[in-house]
Amino acid sequence: MKKILNIVLVLTLFSLVFGGCSKFLEEDLRDQIAVDNFFNNDQEALLAVNGLYRILHRPSMYRTRGLDNYYVNGADEVGPSRNVNGEIHNYLINEGVADGDANWAACYEIVRNASLYITNLEGNEKISEEIRNQALGESLFIRALAYFHLTNLWGDVPYFRELLPLDELGSLERYPKDEIRADMKEDLGRAFELLPGTSSGSDLGRATKWAAATLKAKFHLFDKEWAATKTECDRIINDSPHQLLGDFAAVFDQTNPSDQYNDEQIFVVDFTTDGVFGDSGTSRTDDYNPRLRDEPKNRNNRPDGPGTPTRWELLQADLQAIDQDMSGFGWAIPLPELADQSNWDPDDLRYDATIVREYLGYELQFPYFRKNWNLNNTSPRSNHNENYVVFRLADIYLMAAEAENEMNGPGNAYPYVNKVRERAFEPDKPWSGMSQQQFREAMYDERKFELCAEGWRRMDLIRWGILLDVVKNVQHRPWNNPASNIQSYHVLLPVPQDEILLNPNLLNNDPTNNGYR
Repeated sequence: MKKILNIVLVLTLFSLVFGGCSKFLEEDLRDQIAVDNFFNNDQEALLAVNGLYRILHRPSMYRTRGLDNYYVNGADEVGPSRNVNGEIHNYLINEGVADGDANWAACYEIVRNASLYITNLEGNEKISEEIRNQALGESLFIRALAYFHLTNLWGDVPYFRELLPLDELGSLERYPKDEIRADMKEDLGRAFELLPGTSSGSDLGRATKWAAATLKAKFHLFDKEWAATKTECDRIINDSPHQLLGDFAAVFDQTNPSDQYNDEQIFVVDFTTDGVFGDSGTSRTDDYNPRLRDEPKNRNNRPDGPGTPTRWELLQADLQAIDQDMSGFGWAIPLPELADQSNWDPDDLRYDATIVREYLGYELQFPYFRKNWNLNNTSPRSNHNENYVVFRLADIYLMAAEAENEMNGPGNAYPYVNKVRERAFEPDKPWSGMSQQQFREAMYDERKFELCAEGWRRMDLIRWGILLDVVKNVQHRPWNNPASNIQSYHVLLPVPQDEILLNPNLLNNDPTNNGYR
């Protein structure tokens, strides 16, 4: 396999992976260091693990639309503002066509490097117990995160936990997803014990035990292991320092680069403008930011008569007056039904914090996700400093509610979902009096309104078994037609064509390649 085989045993990756994406990545490696000469002290152990975080900053992961291509697009929340990204959104995916090869490569680079680090960290008495535990815990967590994405997107995938010889790596068959996930749950249980409970100062952005518990809960949820899901969620809710913020909009406030963390965030990928490396900032925000060439509505109209400024010139001047700009790509905008406030409860405060259709007094041509945009010029195009929030506490409450309902019905599930709804409604609108099925179906919408455009919707629809029905019935814009193309096998991606060409054994257990042949 091309990407798995791309091993550089002289760790030139260290010169690539340590840099200014997160506060703890702002260290400079002075030389290239071979594996045999590494892991001799605490600093080297942390530098190695920083390399795993660095891969999370790749465009194929969290930096740009990377993972969002397959977690956000192709559902009922997000679509492009024009005829772009059609292969993915319109389900024109095939071997060699939007098959996620870059995502596959990045995930296996994490697996490969993390496995190497774990081997070198285990029992290494050159490293202090505290740092050894932290580095091991982080390596276990980030490797599990990679296998989470691999098994979500491709199902059965090649699997290894120790770095294998090149010929073995290059001939691996696909391994049962359920067995991979079982191992990852065990690893995350161990990571929970090893990792610290909090991070602060220069360690902000590093994984804590609560990140490990959340990822473990996600594995259990996706595998419909309701009791285990509930156990992990309760542990996070009851024992972690994380709390729901009182203001929904504040959860996503990224306007102050020096104050971008909050108590609701459990794990984030931290991007920094103008870091040491050119990809230190994120360009994902640009997908959610408007293009001024599109805005506002009736942009060429001159409201004050002939010879006076157009509406777009007036909007630009008003933006510049508050040091803002609309310099994004506009690729990721709400689909019409989500943007229509009549499809939300009229008292749901999350609508205005999530969707924007008017700005600075100008009606916009398209709706946008207010929760994901940032127009400040201090966060420039393709170099934004926002945190990508991977896990947050409100999701944990909703997961606990769903698990409790599936086990025992809604009676004891109400307090979890109502805790999230307390800040969402004024006056409060708690749930009550539902059957188990009514609660289950209400959760379909509750997770959409609370978590939309955060990377969970498509996998939620898949695990509920309703992706095809939803995609076929939701309204899309004229340039998109996913309803005409989506098939049952689209719940997974095909194993990338380049990988199959190098390793035909990937088809041994499934000659159909997830139904694409």
